[in-house]
Amino acid sequence: MLPSKRTCQATLNALRIFRYSTCLSSTISHKEEWLSRGCLRSSVGPGLRFIRSSVGEAQRHERRSFGVSAATIVNAAPAPVQPYLRLMRLDKPIGTWLLYLPCTWSIALAADPGCFPDLGMLALFGTGALLMRGAGCTINDMWDKDFDQKVTRTATRPIAAGQITRFQALVFLGGQLSLALGVLLCLNYYSIALGAASLSLVVTYPLMKRITYWPQFVLGLTFNWGALLGWSAIKGSCDWFVCLPLYFSGVMWTLIYDTIYAHQDKEDDVKVGVKSTALRFREQTKPWLSGFTAAMMAGLVVAGVHAEQTLPYYAVLATVGVHLSHQIYTLDINKPEDCWKKFASNRNLGLLLLLGIVAGNLWKERTETVLL
Repeated sequence: MLPSKRTCQATLNALRIFRYSTCLSSTISHKEEWLSRGCLRSSVGPGLRFIRSSVGEAQRHERRSFGVSAATIVNAAPAPVQPYLRLMRLDKPIGTWLLYLPCTWSIALAADPGCFPDLGMLALFGTGALLMRGAGCTINDMWDKDFDQKVTRTATRPIAAGQITRFQALVFLGGQLSLALGVLLCLNYYSIALGAASLSLVVTYPLMKRITYWPQFVLGLTFNWGALLGWSAIKGSCDWFVCLPLYFSGVMWTLIYDTIYAHQDKEDDVKVGVKSTALRFREQTKPWLSGFTAAMMAGLVVAGVHAEQTLPYYAVLATVGVHLSHQIYTLDINKPEDCWKKFASNRNLGLLLLLGIVAGNLWKERTETVLL
């Protein structure tokens, strides 16, 4: 007896579902992720359409997976090593970028007219930034173990979660600082002394949230020390007419992005009794951030004038100002995901400013050539 038309159609639909399901399951390795995409639907028509779209998502996910992220590297490391890599936040490199970028600005400003910044020095400072940011995070987590255990977002940090003891963290800190000292000793004597002077800020910053509503200001003093150190590493000493305005601008920048970051944790901060500029400014955050932006831009203009920067630099400064204005205008301080997005965008802002400095420096040679 031949099957009816309806039975044949149902069979065909079932085969289609099986075909697309097989394709989907081959590209998504975890069953939970597959189920979370809603691939099991009761009705054949909508289910088939959803599976088709899920296949596309899975294929896009597969293409993206070829990129190697910092978190992937940490997860691929041997299990006993992973807690130490997470302690130094190797899986979250945004902090390293924000520490490194002021160094690059200073190194680029100190380059000879018409020349690119010293690549060897950029690499050396990149290594130093990675080590010192890791050391700072280790110190922070050693101080904040009891606080971190009370906050959902930080309860999984290695010391708070009991994966690493304070003594083990102290030994690890000694190793990081020893390597960082090795990097510092590659510089001139002036820079060695200047770099060593920042250690007190690195150690005391984590305590500031217990004392003042302005720990972000102290973080700015710490994170932007490279604005002084980069110039002295190239020139042998600081030109304070360039370095101080650049350092000041970096501190203002840190107040902007870390205040935004702090709004993610303001409810937990109130519960555990720590302070931040987010709690200080509250609903007046945007006016404060706007003031910091104006101060930052003024400092960058002064630094540019004394460094004899050219048109491309100031054109990029205008773009940086627009970026910050848009960042502040669209910020929703009551949405942690938006705060994180705005905070993370500051890496691109810092890279943009670096590009402006390099382009402005190269333009000097072009200007001199035209005049000749």
